Amino acid sequence: MRGRGGCPHPRPSPKYGRGESEGVDGCGFAPALGARVLWDLGSVAGLEIEGAPFFLGEPDKNGWEAPARLGITSTRVQVFCADPDAFVARAVEAGADGNFDPVRNHEMPWGTHRQGGFIDPFGHIWFVGDHSP
Repeated sequence: MRGRGGCPHPRPSPKYGRGESEGVDGCGFAPALGARVLWDLGSVAGLEIEGAPFFLGEPDKNGWEAPARLGITSTRVQVFCADPDAFVARAVEAGADGNFDPVRNHEMPWGTHRQGGFIDPFGHIWFVGDHSP
């Protein structure tokens, strides 16, 4: 089976897992975002992007389902970084759909907040904003 980004894997998952032997870096999507693997236990992995650690888990081993099986998005990831435009551009270059929510300025009570989003090759929604407030 191939994900929307063309990566071979048994089924889409937040871990971007291909087969167990390939681990979280198998298709290159997480590294394209600047993610660094902190640890990988097979069905769950710890990663970090720009100093922000997070965990990703394999649905079929942890009791939840992937978007492809559900037919809907099952995960939303929110990332705050110094340059949302560059982050989203890297994701799109790696196979994400950047038409979901283009990066733009939002007027908030604390001032301007720059944010946009994308849908990754596995069906998960990502919102990427600057560090404000």
